[in-house]
Amino acid sequence: MKNAVAGDYVEVHLTRQIYEGVLLENPEPGIILLKLDSGYNIGFNKKDVLEIRVLEKSLEKKEEIEIKKDENKPNIAMIITGGTIAARLNPKKGGVDWLDTPESLFKFYPGVFDKVNIVKVEVPFMKASEDMDFKDWQKLARTAEKLLNDPNIKGVVVTHGTDFLHYTSAALSFFLKNLNKPVVLTYSQRSIDRASSDANLNLQCAALAAISDIAEVMLVGHASSNDDFCHAMPGTKVRKLHSSKRDAFKVVNAKPFAKIFPNRIEIISDYNFRNILKGTSKNKVKLDLKFEEKVALVKVYPGQNPDILDYYYLKKKYKGIVLEMSGLGHAPTKRARKSWTKKLKQVQEKGLVVCAAAQTVYGRLDPLVYSNGRELMKTGIIYLEDMLSETALIKLGWVLGHADWAKDKKIVREKMLENFAGELNDRLD
Repeated sequence: MKNAVAGDYVEVHLTRQIYEGVLLENPEPGIILLKLDSGYNIGFNKKDVLEIRVLEKSLEKKEEIEIKKDENKPNIAMIITGGTIAARLNPKKGGVDWLDTPESLFKFYPGVFDKVNIVKVEVPFMKASEDMDFKDWQKLARTAEKLLNDPNIKGVVVTHGTDFLHYTSAALSFFLKNLNKPVVLTYSQRSIDRASSDANLNLQCAALAAISDIAEVMLVGHASSNDDFCHAMPGTKVRKLHSSKRDAFKVVNAKPFAKIFPNRIEIISDYNFRNILKGTSKNKVKLDLKFEEKVALVKVYPGQNPDILDYYYLKKKYKGIVLEMSGLGHAPTKRARKSWTKKLKQVQEKGLVVCAAAQTVYGRLDPLVYSNGRELMKTGIIYLEDMLSETALIKLGWVLGHADWAKDKKIVREKMLENFAGELNDRLD
């Protein structure tokens, strides 16, 4: 028992049973904690343990990896930001830690070099996606802009956490102008130490997407639960729709750009996306990083008191909100005990920009179908057609960040309904 240390693979012998797993750091005296092969942690009272037998010692030495270049392969760059794809199990803690260097990442994902050279690696920050905000999105865009304007680089891969990835992809879609090369965000739902990790295929497909002619901001990840191919998905038309499945991200109200296999790309769709197959443009990428922080996304529900718009959003001097309304674009009206009609008109007269997106995710808003929708439309709400609510929030902050646009409500409406980055689609299936 004395020879066993945290990180060792051991047998824990009890009176009637033996458990195998990784020995974890003791949370408190008198407790022995073990991570089983199933991934679950189990604890024992030290007095109940007869013996701890070491089966395999923990390897503390860090391995070095040499990144080799092949002159026959195209060059890409990588931006590493954090998330599960840049994490692995810490056997002492029983949880995951960030990989500490780019070399550590490449050690676990050697397949990323099959088709490309990675000639530049940037690590602007290491954060989980829920800890990011518009300052981080701007920093990412600045980093990407420098790499994209390097003539020796064919495209850029960004590794990122999953939970709020679609906010980042939307932000980069508006921040990066005159895009002439692929910007590929990829991720994993499961860390590399798990047998079911999706990271390897996602990275291989992302690298292939980065040397394609699809000059768009896109997400690349598993198209199904199988390890066969990935989808390349438009950055403004995608949402995470499952908490843990490997194919959690789906394209909404549009189609994927392509199917990406580890050795080839099959184009699926080219409508409504201006840059697809136009990656030969020699224009330099430019930044448009303007952003108004005082915007919010508010979900509308039955019986909700509209006074929240006064007591918080107006009081805190917000400039705009996106309301997640019912499928066609409804909120409680005069027929409800707590009608939103009067309040929406009042807050807009006081300068708050109010936009509408659908809670249903799929489909398009249409306030003209029912009389209550027409009633709400007369208040001046900007109905954002088939735009996803997360994309709408990012776009509203970007539009209102332009002072010359924000001063005129008519211009704000025009810009919110202008298709800048494939966020609107007039050809829904």
